[in-house]
Amino acid sequence: MKNKIKVAFIGAGYMAKEHIKAFADIEGVELAGILSRTRIKAELLAAEFGITEVCDSITELYQKTQAQLVVISVSVIAVKNSCFEAFEYPWVCLIEKPAGYDLEEAETIAAKANMQGAIAYVALNRRHYSSTTAVMNEFCSIPGPRLVNVFDQEDQVAARKANQPEVVVQNWMYANAIHMVDYLRIFCRGTVESVDPIMHWDAENPGFVAAKILFSSGDIGLYQAIWNGPGPWAVTITTQEKRCELRPLEQATLQLNGSRRSDLMPCSERDTKFKPGLRAQAEEAVKAISGQPHNLPSLSEALLSMRLVKEIYA
Repeated sequence: MKNKIKVAFIGAGYMAKEHIKAFADIEGVELAGILSRTRIKAELLAAEFGITEVCDSITELYQKTQAQLVVISVSVIAVKNSCFEAFEYPWVCLIEKPAGYDLEEAETIAAKANMQGAIAYVALNRRHYSSTTAVMNEFCSIPGPRLVNVFDQEDQVAARKANQPEVVVQNWMYANAIHMVDYLRIFCRGTVESVDPIMHWDAENPGFVAAKILFSSGDIGLYQAIWNGPGPWAVTITTQEKRCELRPLEQATLQLNGSRRSDLMPCSERDTKFKPGLRAQAEEAVKAISGQPHNLPSLSEALLSMRLVKEIYA
């Protein structure tokens, strides 16, 4: 019988549970161990999903499980220390976003990974939505330029009510707007050549933010955000031939040149059975540790999106 792929988990909150559900659905995966600062939460998840080991330290987690993959799903302010400890061991790390509460911390984490020779990926799950994949497939054969419009809405008031630490709230563009900024790098091809802020970020009086981003491919990104006000999360991708819209992000519509009708594009039942993107992402992680081609974004790749956040919110 082929050896199972052992996966361990650091964290036992909401996102950890969603990751566990996704990996539990993959044949050949063993849920080998779990660690949480609140042991009872880890014990409850272990009982619910048949996780073999409940541990009290990252060292113990690795030594008892010998896992090939560890999923790090902890609070934003705990990410750095968890990563630093996890990088000491030869498993592949999948880090729940953001990989640091701001760009400086993320770069510190990436530098540590490089120094330790750690292999680390970031769980940018919207890249794995079936809607994202469907839209990518629609445009992959169209060589002409694209206009990608991202509309973001962020709410620091709600973040404070949810008891997010103030340092995280003050850097909410990394903790949450990263979800939307990353779409610019998903759908726009090439590298960022320039970022032109149109409406500047005002940390003392958050309101409207807008920027124009030019890519080496000729693609143009437009980013708009409303802070502490109403608005949808939405993305549109437009070429001369067709236009797609993600609104909500889990659902895509397609409009062809010459038509005023937008048709729903099919989406995978995985994105209704599991938290959207996580089941496909888990499968990509299994491919990564099995030496197969995969599309998980590396920690270095995720840093490019965080640097774009920095430029937009300069």
